[in-house]
Amino acid sequence: MYQDNPAAALEALKKAQAIPLNDPILAQLGISGLEKSTFSQSASPTSGLTFYDLELGAKSLYPVLTPLRNMVPRVSGKGGIQAAWRAITAINTSGMRVGVSGGNRGGVQIVSTADYTASYKGIGIESNVDFEAQYAAQGFDDVRAIAARTGLQSLMLGEEAMILGGNTSLALGTTPTPTLSAASSGGTLATATWSVICVALSLDGVINGSVAGGIQSTITRTNADGSTDTFGGGAAAKSTNATISVTGPTGSVTASVAAVSGALGYAWFWGAAGSEVLGAITTINSVAITAAAAGTQTAASLGSTDRSTNALAFDGFLTQAFKSGSGATIYTMPTGTAGVGTPLTADGAGGIVEIDVILKNMWDVYRLTPDTIWVNSQEALNLSKKILQGSANSAFKFEFSVTQDMLGGGVMVRRYLNRFSMQGGLVLDIKVHPNLPAGTILMTTSALPYPINNIGNVFQIRTRQDYYQIEWPLRSRKYEYGVYADEVLQIYAPFSMAILTNISNG
Repeated sequence: MYQDNPAAALEALKKAQAIPLNDPILAQLGISGLEKSTFSQSASPTSGLTFYDLELGAKSLYPVLTPLRNMVPRVSGKGGIQAAWRAITAINTSGMRVGVSGGNRGGVQIVSTADYTASYKGIGIESNVDFEAQYAAQGFDDVRAIAARTGLQSLMLGEEAMILGGNTSLALGTTPTPTLSAASSGGTLATATWSVICVALSLDGVINGSVAGGIQSTITRTNADGSTDTFGGGAAAKSTNATISVTGPTGSVTASVAAVSGALGYAWFWGAAGSEVLGAITTINSVAITAAAAGTQTAASLGSTDRSTNALAFDGFLTQAFKSGSGATIYTMPTGTAGVGTPLTADGAGGIVEIDVILKNMWDVYRLTPDTIWVNSQEALNLSKKILQGSANSAFKFEFSVTQDMLGGGVMVRRYLNRFSMQGGLVLDIKVHPNLPAGTILMTTSALPYPINNIGNVFQIRTRQDYYQIEWPLRSRKYEYGVYADEVLQIYAPFSMAILTNISNG
């Protein structure tokens, strides 16, 4: 009937489409439930006839930040068990005058020399993939390739921390006994005699310690081949406990120790004598105790041995600077008010008093200037605030766009002007390091201003064997991979470094 009338056919089709499924005509046919879907969307992404929209390839959501490893040159060694070199450290050390009389020869100068060595250390880490993991990942990702890649990345991250502050030779010794002061206000301590113990920490101890997880003293590691290694976790020998009477229930205690050379942090235990529990880890040499310790690790579990060094590591930048005889400039901030410490000091002219003291000393003593200041995010922020707050208006130039809504907030200082140099003002780059704890600043020098010094690199990684990977023979239904290197950090001029430490936040 619609063959010769397309318009009528289209109108009929529209009318049919508008009729709901629960039309009375269908109901008269005895058909019910046609208004419901035969298939509906599943409520679960993994059940029903529902496509699982999983993107192929696992996403890698972790940082691999290795600024020192990326910056430090790598050179090949020539065998042996250590790198060794000799240096002329000073000429005419007696200050011989150079004037001569007619026809006579001059005096004979005295030259100082020194011998240096740095033992090679192996570094490595292992991964494995069992057969079932490979079967399950087919069509999704190559888990064997992921194991190899993450092994190399993990090795580089561990190497970065070692380059910064590995410690094989600088024992922190026994932590000094704390000095305590009590108050009847400022906290929630009950009336009792409270005992406090402190443990100085190396970089390894700080970055691997936490109040919840505790600090690491002696570490015994079971290796992939079933062997074991025992080494120090970065904790000095604990201090003798100090006690003080507190009047509660709102009592508080402040504690401080003499700053320990080489320490980048301090772990604090308190409670009843003999039952002291970890309650805080600070990057200054004092703490304010206002409540019962929140951790679970006891001071008694640490024993009495100094475990601040690691025989399987090489000495990093911080350790080589801290070591006696290095010549590096070390500036330790005063203890100040216990629990608060001493922050950096703005000089009112766009600089920092303590940094300028260091830079002036390095010029006066060694006639050199560093080129990089390594900081933690806390010190990066504090440097910016103090430089901006204490500066004359003429020290800055701001340029604003006339375009509407183009003005943004926030200023971060990226460079620091060193005024102590023959060339006039030299600029030092300020860089944030992911492993440097708050409270410590490291300065490094990549080029010495000395003529014919036979030093291509002021510092370098010397390798007996650079990175290599081993896929071990099958000994079970697992693919096993190891990533290794054999190397040491050489710093030809440790005196070209400087450390500013024990800095409080503020």
